[in-house]
Amino acid sequence: MQAVAAGRGTPVVVANGMEGEPASSKDEALLTLAPHLVLDGAVLAAAAVGAPVAHLCLSRHRPELIERVLAALADRQQAWTDPVAIEVHAVPHHYVSGEETALIRWLNGGEAKPAATPPRPHERGVRRQPTLVDNVETLAHVALIARYGPDWFRQAGRPDAPGTMLVTVSGSVAHPGVREIELGTPVGEVLARCGAADTTEAVLVGGYFGSWHDARGIAGVPITGGDLRRLGASPGAGALVALPAGACGLNETARVLAYLAGQSAGQCGPCVFGLASIAEDFALLAAGRPGGALFGRLERRLGVVKGRGACGHPDGAVRLAASALATFSADASAHARQMPCAAARCDHPGPPVLPVPRPLADEEWR
Repeated sequence: MQAVAAGRGTPVVVANGMEGEPASSKDEALLTLAPHLVLDGAVLAAAAVGAPVAHLCLSRHRPELIERVLAALADRQQAWTDPVAIEVHAVPHHYVSGEETALIRWLNGGEAKPAATPPRPHERGVRRQPTLVDNVETLAHVALIARYGPDWFRQAGRPDAPGTMLVTVSGSVAHPGVREIELGTPVGEVLARCGAADTTEAVLVGGYFGSWHDARGIAGVPITGGDLRRLGASPGAGALVALPAGACGLNETARVLAYLAGQSAGQCGPCVFGLASIAEDFALLAAGRPGGALFGRLERRLGVVKGRGACGHPDGAVRLAASALATFSADASAHARQMPCAAARCDHPGPPVLPVPRPLADEEWR
């Protein structure tokens, strides 16, 4: 906010409610249950930086959510409560369309694809003006802090990580869904509250750009950026997926990598060719048809792609793939020898765990 307010030009505020992460539904839940809280935060952010308008970007793939937000906005307009204008936009639904530069590019009349940086949005964004882009959950927190004060906000969480966050919990849990937790709550405690199965052996932390971890090893780790970073993880999209017994982590990862490769914006070689090759290698490994020096080839490809993309999409996929090879190393070794892994020996193998959306008939980016 300080950077945008100090910039040259007329500031712009963008509220990001795209939520392209298939393992997360926290933003959708927030906008459905408390749309005015998000709109309050957007208005407050706009007033704070001196922006005359706030843009709320939602996925075109969720028409019911858009209608819910527009109804809330109509109530506000009738009451004349907002000092700034709020515009709702239906943006094409792709995994990378929620990236902040992709939203700015789309608002400027282009395709919803990530753009090269610098300049960063706070330097030059919508209509080349300094632009603040915040997730809708962040703006909801802004509204609550404005209403109740910073001391109230700091009653939850830890001194170094105050407040709460929304987490989407799924997989082998009795009560999946969105939970609000205090920052610093251990991963295992969150899973236990949702009725995680005792047989859970691995957990995906952060979503499809996140990382796999041994369930026992990650259970006591507090959910904060700093604590998770020590294990090579991050809160990411606020998603926790407990992998049930009978599910193969390599197969789940292969499905997601194929999806991520198909979600490329097609703007750079590491994404177009690198992710497709990595996904192909993982599919062969998951199927028990490694052939040749697969591990060496896969390791080389992961190293070449990392840090080379025009946006963070390749890095996110590489992080997921590398964590799967580490967490499921015993299974990977079994697959490479064309032997059954632990999941294959389970008496009751279940259906796929991680949701992989089908390709939309409408593939447009504009």
